[in-house]
Amino acid sequence: MEIHQLIGYGLAVLVGISLGLIGSGGSILSVPILVYVMGIQPVLAAAYSLFVVGVSALVSGFQKAKDGLVDFKKVFAFGIPTLIAVFFTRKVIVPSLPEIIKITDRFSLSKRELIMAVFALVMIMASWKMIRPMKEGQTLKSVNSLTISLVGLGIGLVAGFVGAGGGFLIVPALLFLANTPIKKAIGTSLFIVALQSLIGFLGDITQQPIDYPLMLTFTGCSMLGVAIGNRLSKVISGEKMKTIFGYFVLCMGIYILIKEIWFSA
Repeated sequence: MEIHQLIGYGLAVLVGISLGLIGSGGSILSVPILVYVMGIQPVLAAAYSLFVVGVSALVSGFQKAKDGLVDFKKVFAFGIPTLIAVFFTRKVIVPSLPEIIKITDRFSLSKRELIMAVFALVMIMASWKMIRPMKEGQTLKSVNSLTISLVGLGIGLVAGFVGAGGGFLIVPALLFLANTPIKKAIGTSLFIVALQSLIGFLGDITQQPIDYPLMLTFTGCSMLGVAIGNRLSKVISGEKMKTIFGYFVLCMGIYILIKEIWFSA
C-alpha cells in the first residue's frame, strides 16, 4: 500500500467524524480526499463518495435513532423527492455530459473541471449555512408540502451531480422548513442522506468501474470515524462544531475553485 493511500484512509476517519457529529459534510470531505489524495478521477470519486457516505450515514443514523433523535415520518416525506432526483441525475444527466463543455467562445471546461467547480460552489454556499448560527426552535414562516418537495428535488439534483449526500442542505431545510429541533434534524438528515446516497450509487454501478477493495476500506475507516463522532456529539456542542466546520468548508471550497478554474484557465 502506497503512502498516499494510507494518508487517504486516515483522512477517511474525518468523514465519519463529520457525519457522526453534525450529520453532514461527509461528501464535502470524501470527494476532495479521493481526488487529491487517492488520485481518483472526480466522476469515479463521486460514485465512491455516494457509497461511503451512504453506509456511514446509515450506521450513524441507527445510533441516533436509539437516542430518539430521528423523525421517520419526515425521513420519507422529505426524502422521497431527493431519491428520485439523485437517481435521475446519476443515471441520466452525469453520463450524458460531454468531456468538454464550452462556456463561451474563449472559455471551456472539461467534465472534471465542471464537476469540481460546481462542487466548490456548493461547498461555499453550504459553508454560509453552517457558519450562520441556528438556534434550536428557530423557524421561518410555514410552507406547504409542495414547496418542501421542490426543495427536496433541488437538493437531490445537486447531491447527484456532485456526489454529495446533501446533509449540509437537508439539516437547515428540516430545521427551518419542517420545524425540527437541531439535534433531531441531524439524526433525520442522516437517514435521508443514506437513502439518497445509496440509491445514487446504484445508478453508478453500471456506469463506472468500481475498485471495491479501495472503496470498502475507505468506508470502514469512515465508520470508525462515525463511532468517534457520535460519542463526541454527546459531549461537544454540535452548533459550535458546525460553525468551525463551516469555516473549514469555506476555505476548502475556495481552494478547489481557484485550483480547478483559475490555474486551468
